[in-house]
This record gives sequence, structure tokens and C-alpha cells, in this order.
Amino acid sequence: MNELELKYGCNPNQKPSRIFMLAGELPVTVLNGRPGYINFMDALNGWQLVKELKAATGLPAAASFKHVSPAGAAVGVEMNDTLKKICFVDDLKLSPLATAYARARGADRMSSYGDFIALSDVCDDETARMINREVSDGVIAPTYSAKALEILKNKRNGSYNVIQIDKAYQPQPLEHKDVFGVTFEQGRNEIKLDESLFGNIPTHNKNFPAEAKRDLLIALIILKYTHSNSVCYAKDGQAIGIGAGQQSRIHCTRLAGSKADNWYMRQHPKVLNLPFINGIRRADRDNTIDVYMSDESLDVLADGAWQQFFAHKPEALTRDEKREWLNMLKGVSLGSDAFFPFGDNIERAHRSGVQYIAQAGGSVRDDHVIDTCNKYGITMAFTDVRLFHH
Repeated sequence: MNELELKYGCNPNQKPSRIFMLAGELPVTVLNGRPGYINFMDALNGWQLVKELKAATGLPAAASFKHVSPAGAAVGVEMNDTLKKICFVDDLKLSPLATAYARARGADRMSSYGDFIALSDVCDDETARMINREVSDGVIAPTYSAKALEILKNKRNGSYNVIQIDKAYQPQPLEHKDVFGVTFEQGRNEIKLDESLFGNIPTHNKNFPAEAKRDLLIALIILKYTHSNSVCYAKDGQAIGIGAGQQSRIHCTRLAGSKADNWYMRQHPKVLNLPFINGIRRADRDNTIDVYMSDESLDVLADGAWQQFFAHKPEALTRDEKREWLNMLKGVSLGSDAFFPFGDNIERAHRSGVQYIAQAGGSVRDDHVIDTCNKYGITMAFTDVRLFHH
């Protein structure tokens, strides 16, 4: 089959809509459901990302995509009990692939609500069981175990989107895109990202432990498939904050940094022990945690709204408590899809525990950026590689 008709395009008024091949067969098979235009955009970008993560690290990889940018992505590095709890998987048996998706979903659970999932390996039973209890639009993987496929086919009253992709498929070296009736052509971004990118270190601190190199590599691969401008904070084999599609680099850094802060704040004892009422929905729990950690929390706790979610009124988190906790976040890696123009990005990154940075370099203010890194003892590599994605 070289063509698949879709319900509509990005919006219901955009008809007709289809995916097709000019030559050869489509590399995807719909095993269940009826994926739409945006579903396939997320699925195909997500598949490229997890395939590359797996090739670079040798570990199973998963991504959580929303509107053609990852909300989270990770490889299957084992989680401690606290991480399992904040990802709401402490009651599940986790395979390495399920661990990767738990981490990917747990990076930014609010943004991952209704995501499209990409998996680098055979979707096993454990991963399918986890997917089954989360709100998502569909999944793409090279294949599925018989039990996993049964579980997923029954999700969402039988309408859940399940796509299988030919893992051997290689696209043509040239890609095309139409904008306003004009066709654009470019060579595919086939640049290989590996640890050789971290050899040019202009900072005083030149210490790059193996874990930092792995996390920087993960961050850069994620950025390769993230709408630009983009910045990614990574730690322990996963993204912990992604800032995508911003016109200003500092806004990327701030947005991703705030998400990284939220990821770490969810591990605070007060957050871990919030007294939720029985039967609260997972999405309501995620939203409530986000509000509790925000500056709005004191107002919410004061006006009685807490009674909708908590068995008793929880103790508020003060700003001093938040800052004290965030000061303990260390060892974070930061990747940028292009150069940092000013040292303000480094100042903001430092506040979220960043100790290792990989960025293209080439700004007229590189000296200021280097000086700011030296001020905090940050190790930074100039990769000389730009990763814009549009």
C-alpha cells in the first residue's frame, strides 16, 4: 500500500488529507484505530528520535510527543523508588522499555496528557499495561507482543491508534515540504551525533563524566527532533525539561528550566505525601500537583478549593522551601540547538543545577558565555553543530 486516506488534516476543515509515497510502499501499518494527520506527524518524528537514541546509547528508548515536539524522551535507565513514585509506576513491574516510557512520560506529565508514544523496541506486555492506564492518542513501535497488542486494541473502547513501522525502512536522502503552494527541498538531517562532539571544551572545568556525556547526547538527539528554537535539560538518561518553539533563546532556557524545576520539586517530601482523596483521576492529580508547587498554592489552600482533591488540608510549600530544595538539584546536563548569544542563559541554567553544557558556539559573545560558565565551574563543549528543526 502506498497511500492512506486520513479523516482530515491539522484541522477538520482541511480536507482532503492523506499520507502517500511517490515510490514504493508506506513503511507503516495501522494495526488498530484511525490515526490522523497530527498523529502521523508525531509518530514519524517520534520514531526517528527513539531509533536514534537506541542506536546512540544501546538502551531501549521511548518518547512522548505532542504537536510534533517531544514532551519527554528517555532511555531505559533503572529508576529509584522516588522516581517510580512521581511517575506513578511504583505499583508496576517495569521492563527496560517500560522504564524508558515511564521516564519520558514523567518528564512533564501535564504536557504528555494525550500524547503520541514512540518506542524503539518491541512493545512488551509491561509497557502496554502502563500505556493502557494513561491518556494518550496512540503508539508507534516496530512490533508488538501478542498480549501487548490485545491490551492496546481494547484501549479507548477499541479505537486506540496502534501503528507498526518497518524498522528497516530508510527514507530518501532528499525531503520536500509545501508551503503556500511552493515546494521546499533539502537534504535530510543525517548528521551523526556522538561523544566526539564534546572534544572542544573552552571552559576552565573540562570534566565530563560518562553519565554527563550520555545525558548531553540524549539532549542533543532530542533537540534534533524538537521544533526550534529549543533547549533541553537532561539527567539520569532522560529529558527533565524541554523548551520548544520559542523565538528567543533565553525564553527556551527559562521554559525548559521551569519544567526541570517542576520535575525535581515533585520529589519534595511534601509533594510525595500529598493527602489525595481516594479515586482522584490521574489527570486531576497531575494538575493539582502542578498548582500546589506554583506560587498560586497559598491562594488555593486559603480559599477552600483543596477540599476537591485532598482528604485534609496540606501544609503549603513556601518559596524558601522551594529554593532550598532546588539548590540540591545537581549534575544536570543542558543541550541547545544553536549557540547561546549571552551569558544570561547560563545564569538561568545554573539555577536549575546545570553543570554540563553542549551548544554550537559561534556567538560574537562566546567570551561572555564562557566567562559565565567559569563563574559557576560549569563544563561546556562547543559542538560546532546546529540542530534547527522546522
